[in-house]
Amino acid sequence: MNLDTDQPAVPTVGVLETAALLRELTAGLIAVTDFDDALTALVRITRDAVAGVSFSGFTVLRAGQPAGAAASDPTLSGLDDLRYGPDSPAMDAIRRREMVLSQNLGRELRWPDWTPRAVDLGVYGVISAPLDVDDQVLGAINLYAGESDVLTTGHQLTAMLLAEHAGLLLAAVRDRARQLEVADERDSSLLDGGVVGQAIGVIMTQRGCPAEEALEVLRSAAASLDIPLREVAQRLVRTVSRARDN
Repeated sequence: MNLDTDQPAVPTVGVLETAALLRELTAGLIAVTDFDDALTALVRITRDAVAGVSFSGFTVLRAGQPAGAAASDPTLSGLDDLRYGPDSPAMDAIRRREMVLSQNLGRELRWPDWTPRAVDLGVYGVISAPLDVDDQVLGAINLYAGESDVLTTGHQLTAMLLAEHAGLLLAAVRDRARQLEVADERDSSLLDGGVVGQAIGVIMTQRGCPAEEALEVLRSAAASLDIPLREVAQRLVRTVSRARDN
């Protein structure tokens, strides 16, 4: 990514501030399993943590799905949403695979449809940094300034590091979501029948609890006894069958 080093002498983002931002992002996204929730957390943390940045947004492209967006401030959501048109700094960054900078949107000639909307909303500077999440998802993180000529080389470095780190965190979010989906499918198959399904029915009857809670009881027992779930279920079903026979 190219950095514009011809910068005005204004306060910039330091190494410690950038490190703190990356730590906060990790803490905020480490347990998230919903991708859209992760994007919302990402843009809000970025807005609050980066000095000189008034707003933050994210433009996302997902294979086989409509383009999406997240905004730190709802009034600015249209700046990141491609439904309002593909002519934007974010799309330039995604297409060119490099960071895009505009120090002063009041003098900007690129993006003739997007720029007037941005200025009307109080945005006068922008950095868009592309990122890859996985082979199905890519996007751009967008940093917006409420004043002209305040985005420095430090902000560009922060955007570059932010994009790299966010790509890894968002990939992990998608992995967790896929794992949950597989687990849900496995749970559904367990609940549908077989010896595990029978054992779940026994626990539901005994405890008056729903199937999901009964499955967790079986799993807890399997973990405590250090034996497979199916064996716990078989033992329970045999015990109940003997009691009935007697």
